[in-house]
Amino acid sequence: MTLYSNDLVHQKNLQRTGFPAYLLLTLMLLLQVWRGSCHPQCLDYKPPFGPQQPLVFCTDYTKFGCCDLQKDEEISRKYDLIMENFNTLGSAKCGKYIRSILCQECSPYAAHLYDAEDANTQMRVLPGLCGDYCSDYWRDCRYTLSLLLEDKGNLQQFANLTAAIEEDRRRFCDFLELKDKQYCYPNVLTDAELNANLGLVREDSTGCLEVCLQEVANGLRNPVAMIHADDGSHRFFVAEQLGYVWVYLANGSRIDHPFLNLTKAVLTSRWTGDERGFLCIALHPRFTTVRKAYVYYSVSVKKEERIRISEFTLSDHDDNQLDHSSERMILEVVEPASNHNGGQLLFGHDGYLYIFIGDGGRAGDPFGKFGNSQNKSALLGKVLRIDIDNIDESTPYTIPSDNPFVGEQGARPEIYAYGVRNMWRCSIDRGDPATGAGRGRMFCGDVGQNKYEEIDLIVKGGNYGWRAKEGFSCYDRKLCQNSSLDDILPIFDYPHKLGKSVTGGYVYRGCEMPNLNGLYIFGDFMSGRLMSLKENEATGEWQYNEICMGRDQTCKFPKLINSYYRYIISFAEDEAGELYFLSTGVPSATARSGVIYKIVDPSRRAPPGKCSIKPRPVKIKGKLIHFYPREEFVVNKKPTTTPLPTTTTPKSTTTKKQTIRRPIIIRKPPMPTRQTKGKIARPQPTAAAERKTTQSAPIKTTLTTTVKPTAVQRGATIPVTTPSTGYRATIMTPVRSRISQTSICSTTSPKRYWGPPTHPARATSPPLNPPQSPSPTTFQSLTTTWAPYTSQTANKPPETPVSSTTLPKVRNEKLWPGAKSQSAGETNQVNKRPKGRGRGNKRGKGGRRLPSGSVRLVSADGMPDRGRVEIFIRGEWGTVCDDLFTRKAGTVVCRQLGFTTALTVMKRAALGEASSRVRILLDDVQCEGEERSLLECKRSKVGKHNCSHEEDVGVICGYQT
Repeated sequence: MTLYSNDLVHQKNLQRTGFPAYLLLTLMLLLQVWRGSCHPQCLDYKPPFGPQQPLVFCTDYTKFGCCDLQKDEEISRKYDLIMENFNTLGSAKCGKYIRSILCQECSPYAAHLYDAEDANTQMRVLPGLCGDYCSDYWRDCRYTLSLLLEDKGNLQQFANLTAAIEEDRRRFCDFLELKDKQYCYPNVLTDAELNANLGLVREDSTGCLEVCLQEVANGLRNPVAMIHADDGSHRFFVAEQLGYVWVYLANGSRIDHPFLNLTKAVLTSRWTGDERGFLCIALHPRFTTVRKAYVYYSVSVKKEERIRISEFTLSDHDDNQLDHSSERMILEVVEPASNHNGGQLLFGHDGYLYIFIGDGGRAGDPFGKFGNSQNKSALLGKVLRIDIDNIDESTPYTIPSDNPFVGEQGARPEIYAYGVRNMWRCSIDRGDPATGAGRGRMFCGDVGQNKYEEIDLIVKGGNYGWRAKEGFSCYDRKLCQNSSLDDILPIFDYPHKLGKSVTGGYVYRGCEMPNLNGLYIFGDFMSGRLMSLKENEATGEWQYNEICMGRDQTCKFPKLINSYYRYIISFAEDEAGELYFLSTGVPSATARSGVIYKIVDPSRRAPPGKCSIKPRPVKIKGKLIHFYPREEFVVNKKPTTTPLPTTTTPKSTTTKKQTIRRPIIIRKPPMPTRQTKGKIARPQPTAAAERKTTQSAPIKTTLTTTVKPTAVQRGATIPVTTPSTGYRATIMTPVRSRISQTSICSTTSPKRYWGPPTHPARATSPPLNPPQSPSPTTFQSLTTTWAPYTSQTANKPPETPVSSTTLPKVRNEKLWPGAKSQSAGETNQVNKRPKGRGRGNKRGKGGRRLPSGSVRLVSADGMPDRGRVEIFIRGEWGTVCDDLFTRKAGTVVCRQLGFTTALTVMKRAALGEASSRVRILLDDVQCEGEERSLLECKRSKVGKHNCSHEEDVGVICGYQT
């Protein structure tokens, strides 16, 4: 692995203090192991994928990687643009290097090659190469490095860098080499260990499948069911055991009033483990037209406990609420005990309603000679199937004519299957998205008695063995030996050492995680264990694998976590087929510790754009309650397309005179392999530089930037001669040229020349020391001074400028955009009334007046891409409330600041709460994402709000690749 410069410093300090050598070695080995725990990941912080169309240019990654055809074409165009500088011989010699380096953005290990996995280190500007490959590249085509860096940001700084290292192989490869020989290019292509199971679900040493989770809802009281309407809205409905059903929109917000409130009728208690309550809800399969819902809950009628199945009709005035007065009772079954209540409702693909009822409770089904489950004249311990469409006023339901026991003497015609104990959570397989295989299969988890839990496939007329059998083994030996039992065995059972209460799940048929297709995922309520079954289509056998949370870097993706609450109550799928489970930390109907998690495979995703959805708009009456995750991993980095920030020098407090300097001009005669047509650099030169270049050599690169003059910089002509080729580079730093700076923080600037600054506390040392010029000449690196809106403190200690081979970061500023710096405990000082006329900070740099709608991000730790959103309106800065503020509104803010998108929106002042002296200027902001500022969005009047600074919204900005 690469030994970063800060590691070298620590090593020297430890040796100087007499730190034991063996401990030092141990620490270094542990550090290398930690850095080596890598996994496939792209530069957008998501898993790799298989492109929908074969790649044409970066063909090494046409089956699996981080590029689709569009990105492949973008890289190809960049390659063609670079190769315009070469003749035929040069193309043949150097084209392979340039092609390989450019294509590493498509590698499934791109995040490691660019050092982007660790959010606390800087991202490389070029991928890490292996030592031998780098040496060959230096020997053959070292002068092409400047061409690869042309679009990476500050041209002057990279011009200085390349001129300083091109003639020194060691320093050249220090810049490009990745010391980890397993992951560097090209070794990463051929390493057997890395490529053996690339793209498959990651397994640990015990065969446990590693997945990650995304939290989508929390604060629920024993969430027992989650369903969707299948109406294009992508809403989901969550039922709580207490008797509430809530509507969640596709954006994660919850409507403030319940879809259904049966708390006054539902029989339950606050005692842990009470099985009674509101247990399930199902919407009619044609919900958009029939507009009916069906519920399963416990009631007490004249001190007699019963199970009730009822029908409700959707309100005429609100599509997100049932008419509570419309209840029509369909079925009631007396419960002899308070446990084993069953609790599942499903509509099959045949349109009939399936009802899953427990055996009546107690232990061992002690009711009657053979128990309720084997008694066809009782509804307890059965799977029922009824028709709720073809009815008249005299009957609550009718019996499908093909029910298996219609006409059998003594048997209830509602029965579809029998011999079940207490089935908890069943599902119907959607079928393979491509072939339809498996469509319509009904899976159930049946809770066991003393030894085994089982998973069953429900078929018409099937006898599932209880109480004769528990799983594959006998429970009641006399019944078990009865030759007329003819029971259907489970597809899988497991002993109580793995768990004591199965929770049935779903077969994954979604789009986003192709690796999971066909995997039946279920869990156990008591042990909290997640498990899976995969069918061998040739033999019909089911293979078991446990599911565990991804470790180390596996779940270090945005919004993903690798922990969950233990008590797994239920599983669910959304309208798109993505899979979820519902669990709680306290299994009580009154404890608000229930959470809904989405299951995510970190090994492979679907190709970009394949799974995009556009939820149908839903009319909302009432307010929305926004979702705030309990924990979330957030990346700190920007992709390689980030403009390069400049380094800074401290502002002098004694010298007011500021001198200016001219742009650096690099003049290079063509290499023998390059074509001599046109200029290499695409940016337009300044007029002064243009006049200068017309008097010089015919081929040269003019590198210009726009920098506010802040310091005296003098340079000299530095000739460097290459012995092998006679290639001569001259670097000139003229002294007199006025160059104006455009603030990188101002939202009014038409151009951006570098990226946002970063607080030094978050910056780490670069992979290697700043390059120095070849001896005996000296080289003066480009430095600029950040000029904030307000002056800095006179006694502030100076900070040393940083020069780095990775993206350097500005060290002095803490606010984005530039404003007076604050410590973590300070209030928003820039809102104090300054001396002189006006109110607040009305002017930006250069004395220009800030337009209303300008924005900035304020954070205590100075991160440039995140912070509390503040907006400039009517001469003052103020905050924005998080009500209705979505990622689209965040994107409007981020685009004003030069980013391309908002990675996430942070609410409840998660990124800092403003001082009470700062006004709240905007509330209820709703944007479409294309507006130029928040003032163009739908919102409340300026200064009118119903929130406090505890609801200050923040955003984390980033770039889309």
